[in-house]
Amino acid sequence: MNTTEDKLRERIKELTCLYEVTSIIVNSDYNHLEPSLQAISQCLKSAVQFENDSYVKIVVNNAVFEDGKAAENVSSIQANIKVFNEVSGYILIGYPAEKYSEKDFLDEEKKLLDNVCLEIGNLIERQQIRANEAQMKRQIERTDRLNILGEITAGIAHELNTPLTNILGFTELLQDQIKDTKQLRDLERIKESTIFSREIVKKLMFFACEVPQQMQKVTLKPIVENVLGLLKPSFKNKEIKSVFTITPSDLQIRADEIQITQVLFNIIMNAIYASAEGSSIDIEIKKVKQAIQIEIKDEGDGIPSAIEEKIYEPFFTTKPTGDGSGLGLSVVHGIIASHKGTIKHAKNSPKGTIFTLNFPDN
Repeated sequence: MNTTEDKLRERIKELTCLYEVTSIIVNSDYNHLEPSLQAISQCLKSAVQFENDSYVKIVVNNAVFEDGKAAENVSSIQANIKVFNEVSGYILIGYPAEKYSEKDFLDEEKKLLDNVCLEIGNLIERQQIRANEAQMKRQIERTDRLNILGEITAGIAHELNTPLTNILGFTELLQDQIKDTKQLRDLERIKESTIFSREIVKKLMFFACEVPQQMQKVTLKPIVENVLGLLKPSFKNKEIKSVFTITPSDLQIRADEIQITQVLFNIIMNAIYASAEGSSIDIEIKKVKQAIQIEIKDEGDGIPSAIEEKIYEPFFTTKPTGDGSGLGLSVVHGIIASHKGTIKHAKNSPKGTIFTLNFPDN
């Protein structure tokens, strides 16, 4: 640039670009940043000296946004996009190397690039903060809902326990007194139904953390191996492979062994139910900071977003009638909560679900 007019024109272009980038960011939809990032790439292309020959590439969180045609050999300038002080991408502006060199970029253009990277980084930080706040709000709401359900469930379970015990006791007395075969068969059905109802009440009490626990140090490896052994026929029927790893092999947690066995049995059984024939279920146990983490990964259809907030609620099930009571995961949640642990689920890649259980390492 030789004249004052040329220099002034370039400054105006750069300031215009920065203003447009700021406007784009202010009006961004935090749920869909792609249009904003594409528009920013167009702004940058028009801000450099040789607009017609320029090429802009924005890479952020593995997504790529481009404007212009990239030459086979490019002379370029580049700046990193940082999100919470971690590099999450970069912006590159280039010219064809046969016509231009890096000296053709102005210092002001390099400063503009740094400023735009800073603005994009701030935008993504705000997006992540909003997403985390929304997720935390959902978790708090779900916890409150589960706590209320737990209180209601505990009351129902206690109210049902006494009459069910009476029904069972009087049925057994009648069985001792009656000799008629048909009547004895009817009494046996009453007894079976009562026992089944008591098991549901027991599961409700697990969910409400109302069952006494025998807490002690338990080694996880034999517990998982025992569960896999119990479920071996189910794995075999669907030709599903199980992969179990634990590092180190003697990891322990303070727990009720029967309840932890029930937790693992329910989650792995659900994984088998959801998995396609010939797929794999991975169980990994490791120490993470101050916790013992258990991950159970399947390759099923996954949990639809519309119902994932309900899966720990009592009697909620997606299984056909007769295949499940809807108490499996609610019982799991209750047991884990009583062990001061946490349970989370996420999507597996390319498909399926990952359940992550964390227990205190003490």
